[in-house]
Amino acid sequence: MDIMEEIVLNAHNKAEYEPAHTAEHILNATMVKMFGCPRSRNAHVERKKSKCDYILEAEPTAEQVAMVEAKVNEVVAAGLDVTIDFVSREEAAAIVDLSKLPEDASQTLRIVRIGDYDACACIGAHVTNTREVGTFRIISHSFADGIWRLRWKVIQ
Repeated sequence: MDIMEEIVLNAHNKAEYEPAHTAEHILNATMVKMFGCPRSRNAHVERKKSKCDYILEAEPTAEQVAMVEAKVNEVVAAGLDVTIDFVSREEAAAIVDLSKLPEDASQTLRIVRIGDYDACACIGAHVTNTREVGTFRIISHSFADGIWRLRWKVIQ
């Protein structure tokens, strides 16, 4: 891409709390790696508490829930840099799943990478290093009709 080319992205409709939004990326990557499921089907990420819904065949065991929390905190503690690349839709399709991309998305996409742990097309705000996230805590979870709802927060 020509450095002088102006990058045009879709407008963003809200301001995220960067530590929690970055934790959501790490959580999504952890869920994909541990359970082979898609990234969250529905997410609501806020400063005080957040929730993500995952499509799963069965409810995770207490041990698996503890493993999710431990893995997210392990990635946070690893001090991975959070970087941003601007790529064409075609280039992005080779890197990330674009199935949730809105039809009116721009031709240039912003790919947010968390070290080599995660890459995602995203226009939101993030920390620059995972150590800025704080501690990830699962508050509660429930399972119904193939959807595992995970309620969580980050503690600074």
